[in-house]
Amino acid sequence: MRIGELSERTGASRRLLRYYEEQGLIVAERCANGYRSYDERFVDRVLQIRGLLDAGLPTRIIKQILPCLDKPRTIYFPDATAEMIATLEHERDRMTERVACLVRNRDAIAEYLDAVRAYDPGPGSAPPAPPTLPASAGASVASG
Repeated sequence: MRIGELSERTGASRRLLRYYEEQGLIVAERCANGYRSYDERFVDRVLQIRGLLDAGLPTRIIKQILPCLDKPRTIYFPDATAEMIATLEHERDRMTERVACLVRNRDAIAEYLDAVRAYDPGPGSAPPAPPTLPASAGASVASG
């Protein structure tokens, strides 16, 4: 597929895809006319790269761990420097904290939705009034 289709399917700009190529994260073959041609597997690869970048990993570390994401996995142990291991451990711990936060937020939303769905004012009842701010809170906002 050409770069435009890969861009469309992954949400990554063409410029970003060229950057990934410069960094050695993806590889394009060249057609006779010079256009880049990407294999289908790069759709998932680009999505993985974007996810790892969003998680805070630098491209140099991503390049080293990308073989671990392939099936079958190929891990190059000599590439596992102390710095890389420390970085990955730190990022793993950060991701774990983010997952825990997301779970808490999801659970709070689910609890709210359960309460809203369980609320039954009975026939002919008006919906509850929205909460109001105390007069002092409104005054401080207006004068601030």
